[in-house]
Amino acid sequence: MVLGEQTLHYYLKVFSLVLILFLLLFFILFFNTLNKRTNLMDNYISVDKGSNLELVLKKNVKNLSNYEFFFINIYYHFNKIFFKKFIHFGEFYIEENISKIEILKIISQPSNIINKITIVEGWSQDQLIDELTKHFKDVKKIPYEDIIADTYYFENNSDFNNFYQKLKKIKKEYLLKFSHKEIYNSFSDHDVMTIGSLIEKEGLDFEDKRKISSVIKNRLNIGMKLQIDATVLYALTDGKYNLERKLLYNDLKIIHPYNTYYNTGLPPKPISYVGKKTIDIIFSNYDTDFLFYFFDNSLNRHIFSKSFVEHKKKLNDYRNNK
Repeated sequence: MVLGEQTLHYYLKVFSLVLILFLLLFFILFFNTLNKRTNLMDNYISVDKGSNLELVLKKNVKNLSNYEFFFINIYYHFNKIFFKKFIHFGEFYIEENISKIEILKIISQPSNIINKITIVEGWSQDQLIDELTKHFKDVKKIPYEDIIADTYYFENNSDFNNFYQKLKKIKKEYLLKFSHKEIYNSFSDHDVMTIGSLIEKEGLDFEDKRKISSVIKNRLNIGMKLQIDATVLYALTDGKYNLERKLLYNDLKIIHPYNTYYNTGLPPKPISYVGKKTIDIIFSNYDTDFLFYFFDNSLNRHIFSKSFVEHKKKLNDYRNNK
C-alpha cells in the first residue's frame, strides 16, 4: 500500500514537472511570438466595419502562420474579456518593425490618423502645391526626385517641413530595399527617379509602363535619343504642362536641356512625381527588344516595334486607317 502511494506520488511529481515545463515553454513561445517584429504589407492599416481580427491580420501582415495567429487570438480575447478592448474600425498608421502586441494596442484604440494626402503619380509641382496648401502653412515646392507619389497620413496642425522630411525618409528607405539590384550597375537613385518620371508621363497602365521602361533602357544602352514627347512638353511649358495645343514638328527641335529629341540621354532631373509601382517596374528590369512606340487613338494604347522599319510600317498603317 505504501509502495503504491509512493509510485502514485512519483508519477504525480513527474506529471507536475512535465506540466510546468510545458507551460513554461508555452509562455516563452507565446510571449516571443507576440513580441516578434512584424512584417506588414504597408504602414497603413484600414479596418472596415464588421472586420474580425483574423481578417485584419491576414489582410495586412505578411507570412502570418497559423500558430502565430493562434497566440495573437488568445491575447486579443483575453484583453477583450477582462479589459473590454476591441478592435476599432478606421485607418491606422503603423511604424515599421513593431511587435504584434503593439499592433493590437494601436488598432484597439480610435484611429491615430487625422488627415491624409494623396500625391498622384505623374503630378506636376504646381498640382502638388495646390494640394499641400489645403493642409499646411508655409508650403514650398518639393523637387520631384525627393519623394515618392503615394498616400500619406498626418495629424492636424502638422509642420510642413517635418512632413517633407518624413516623405524624404520614406523615399530613401524604399529605394534602399533595392540596393542589391543589378540596375544600380548602370543607374543612380537620381536616374531611377528620372526614368520613373518619364514612364509616368508616357505610360497608361502597368503593362504599358513595363514596355516603355524597356524601350527607355534599350535606347539608353545603345546611346539612342529617347525622343519622349513629355520632355518636349515639359521644356515648352517650364514644367507646367499647359500647352493647350498639340505638339508640332518644330517643337521637337527646341534647344532645351529637357528636350530628349534634341539631347541624348536622360534629362537633368525628373519631370513629374513617381509612384511605387513604377519604381518597382524599373527594378524588375523587364526586358524586351522594343525600341519604338506610338499611341494608337483608336485602340487607346501604345504600339511597340523592334525596328524603325517595323515602326514606320505600323505607323503608316495606323494613319491610313484613321
